[in-house]
Amino acid sequence: MKLKQILLASAVVLASTAGAFAADKFAVIMGNIPSANQFWAKVEQGALEKGKEMGIEVTVLGSPGGESDVAGQIALVEDQLTKGITGLALAPADPAALNPTVEKALKQGVKVVYIDRPGGVAGITYVGTDNEPAAALGGKYICDHIEKGSDVAILQGVMAIVNGSARAKGSRDALTACGMNIVAEQTAEWDNAKGQMVTENIITANPNLKALFASNDNMGMGAIEALKGAKMLDKVMVVGFDGNPEAAAAILKGEMAISIAQRPVHMGAIGVESLAKLIKGETLPPVVDTGAEIVDKSNAESYK
Repeated sequence: MKLKQILLASAVVLASTAGAFAADKFAVIMGNIPSANQFWAKVEQGALEKGKEMGIEVTVLGSPGGESDVAGQIALVEDQLTKGITGLALAPADPAALNPTVEKALKQGVKVVYIDRPGGVAGITYVGTDNEPAAALGGKYICDHIEKGSDVAILQGVMAIVNGSARAKGSRDALTACGMNIVAEQTAEWDNAKGQMVTENIITANPNLKALFASNDNMGMGAIEALKGAKMLDKVMVVGFDGNPEAAAAILKGEMAISIAQRPVHMGAIGVESLAKLIKGETLPPVVDTGAEIVDKSNAESYK
């Protein structure tokens, strides 16, 4: 009788372990739809692959109105909460505006991590790049390859988001430290078309521009189009951020000097993995740094 009870108990434990995540549903809410930005497409890829590997149902969604669509992102999260998700990986479009929705999720027992950009609710782990020192790598590259005192510019992302302000600060501090003349710091809101338009305005006002740091590759590719149109691409160094496939191709063609790669596939995967750990009762550190590296002609082929 005792042996039968032991065997029955063992079977229950094994069944419980095997199906630990079977009933879990995770939502990964990104800053944009995958088709609008290759970075988010890579985050989606990592999240879905990890979900499949772990046997967890993962839904990946992006803000329908783009990076600054705060209301749209709130609506996405609210909808997923009504569908009974147990985990939420969120890249908040506006941390303060998303706080009430995140707090609602926590009250419902949903496990939450922030991805790509830190949020505003204390105690929630951030999974992503340490943006300030990563952007400083881009600024330092410019310093090492452009004459001191040269005119340079920074294309900023959405400055209300922590990674936007951190990349602006990291690049600015590096460029200032080596004696560059920063003639413009303007936002293009992570957008390709806006990156082209803002760059056109910058080079019109600053015809002696020698380098431009773009806080993401989307804006960097827009900047390249502006410089091509003005026949200045051979005179202005472009440095990007994200390590997107299109940026890698531009690097191989000599149109972009380098990009700072964020490892977005890794970010999406670790976001899902981190939620699973929380559900199991494990504790996460405040920050899980997914790393960054320089993409140049020596390794760009692997990022295409």
